[in-house]
Amino acid sequence: MADDDVTVLLRRSSLRVTAPRVAVLSELQGRPHSDVETISAAVRARLGSVSTQAVYDVLRALADAGLVRRIEPAGHPARYETRVADNHHHVVCRRCGAVDDVDCAIGSAPCLDASSPQGFTVDEAEVIYWGLCPRCQERSDQDGPTPTKER
Repeated sequence: MADDDVTVLLRRSSLRVTAPRVAVLSELQGRPHSDVETISAAVRARLGSVSTQAVYDVLRALADAGLVRRIEPAGHPARYETRVADNHHHVVCRRCGAVDDVDCAIGSAPCLDASSPQGFTVDEAEVIYWGLCPRCQERSDQDGPTPTKER
C-alpha cells in the first residue's frame, strides 16, 4: 500500500496523519505478523530516529482504531498485522516462531461455537494452531525429530 493510501486510511479512521503512523502502517503492510522490534527497526530505517515507545504508542492507536490486530502466541512476543476485516486464525512454528494466517475453520464468524459460553455473547474466536513450518520440517528430517511442547 502506498503512503498516500495509508494517509487516506488514517484520515478515514479519524487519526492524525503523522510520519510514524504512516511508516508503521506501511511497514506492516509488507511485514505481517511482525513484532515491535522488527517494526521499530524498519521504521527507523525509513524515518531515522523513532523510539520503541513511539512505535508501541502508534500500534496501540492503530489497534484501537481497528487498523491493526495484535496477536499474542503463547511464549512469543506480540505480533501485529493489518488483516483485520475477518475472523481468521494463525499457525505458529514451535521451533522458529514463524506465523502465518489460516482462514476461518468453519463458516462465518465466530467460526467456533462455544459449548457453554457462560452467558457471554460470542462474536469472535481466536485459534492458534501449532506445529513446524516447512523450513523447520526440512531441518527435522535432516536432524531427527524435535520434541513437542506439552500444552
